[in-house]
Amino acid sequence: MDIVILAVVIAVVVLGAIGGLVVGSRRKKPLPPPPPAAPDITAPPAEPHVGDEAETPRDEPRRTIEEVDLPGGGAPTAVEEPPVVEAPAIEIPEPTEGRLVRLRARLSRSQNALGKGLLTLLSREHLDEDTWEEIEDTLLTADVGVQPTQELVERLRERVKVLGTRTPEELRGLLREELLKLVGTEVDRTVKTEPEGRKPGIVMVVGVNGTGKTTTTGKLARVLVADGRTVVLGAADTFRAAAADQLQTWGERVGAHTVRGPEAGDPASVAFDAVKEGKEMGVDVVLIDTAGRLHTKTGLMDELGKVKRVVEKHAPLDEVLLVLDATTGQNGLVQARVFAEVVDITGIVLTKLDGTAKGGIVVAVQRELGVPVKLIGLGEGADDLAPFEPEAFVDALIGD
Repeated sequence: MDIVILAVVIAVVVLGAIGGLVVGSRRKKPLPPPPPAAPDITAPPAEPHVGDEAETPRDEPRRTIEEVDLPGGGAPTAVEEPPVVEAPAIEIPEPTEGRLVRLRARLSRSQNALGKGLLTLLSREHLDEDTWEEIEDTLLTADVGVQPTQELVERLRERVKVLGTRTPEELRGLLREELLKLVGTEVDRTVKTEPEGRKPGIVMVVGVNGTGKTTTTGKLARVLVADGRTVVLGAADTFRAAAADQLQTWGERVGAHTVRGPEAGDPASVAFDAVKEGKEMGVDVVLIDTAGRLHTKTGLMDELGKVKRVVEKHAPLDEVLLVLDATTGQNGLVQARVFAEVVDITGIVLTKLDGTAKGGIVVAVQRELGVPVKLIGLGEGADDLAPFEPEAFVDALIGD
C-alpha cells in the first residue's frame, strides 16, 4: 500500500516538472514584431480631364511650333474651304432696235450671191430667152419657189422693156423694188406678246429637232428682256435630257425663271405649270419650248396638239412660232405644212440664215403658210436673233 502511494506521488511530481518546463519554454520565445506605424498618406493626384496631361506636368523647357520638326519636314497642310457656288451674273442683252441693220454685214456675206447674180444677168446688153432662163434658175436655186419666181421674172421683163437703157443704179433700184414686193412690206411682223387686258402673253415654240428650237427660245427671251419685258420659260421638251438644262442656262443669264418637270414627264403638264406660275408672278411673257417632233410621226404631232389645248385652259396662245432651218430648203416647207395642220402657226423663225446663200426661203415659206417670217437667226452668238426687217434683208441681198 505504501508503495502505491509513493508511485502516485512520484508521478505527480514528474508531471508538474514537465508542465513547468513547457511553460518556461513558451515564455522564452520572442514576441512577434509590433505592427508598423501607419504610413503618411499622400492624396493621389486628381484624374486628368479632357485636354489635360495624364501625369503631373514637369518643369521642362518648351519649344515653339517653329522649332519642332514636323513629319516629312513640310509645312502644315491648309484645309481648303469648299467652293462657294455663286449665282450667274445677269447679262444686259443688246437692244433689239435696228439689230438686223447691225448684222447686215454678216447677212450680206452669205446672201448677196443671189443679188449679185441677178444684177450681173440683168446688166447684159441683150436679154434673150437664155438670159431670162438663167435668171429663173438663179431664183429657183435660192429657194424662192416656182410660183414666186415666175411672178418676179414676168415683172422684171415688163419693167426692163419699158426702161430701155439700164444703168447699174437703175437696175439695182428696179431689183430692190421687185424683191421688196415679193418679200412683203405691209405684213405685221411683230411678235405678239402684249395681249389686251391680261398678262402674260403666251408664246409656244415648235419645230423639228436640230433646227435650233431651244436655242431660239433662249435667244427670244433675251430679245424680250432687252425690250424691258419680264419672262418665264417653260421647258416642255422633256424627251431630250439636256433641253431643260440648256433652256434654264439661257434663262439664268437674263434673270428669267424656268419651269421644268421630270425627265420624260408629260410636256403638257410642264407647259400648264409654266403659264400658271407666269400668271402668279405677274410676268409679261411666258415662252414654252416644246419637244422636237418628227413631222412623219402622227402620235408625236398629236401630242403637240394636246400641249396647245392644255395651255389654252389658262388663256389663248398669242403666238405659235415655227422654227425652220434655212439650209433645209424644200424639206423645210414639207415640215411647215405638217406643223400648220396640227397647230395654228402664226409666225416663222428662220435659223442658220447666215450659213446659206438660199435667202429665197423667206419668200417660199411665207407663200406656203400664209404667215410672215418674224425672226431670223444669223449666227451662234447670244444676240444673233433679230426681228425680220424686209428693207434691211433685201439691201443685204443685193449689196451696196
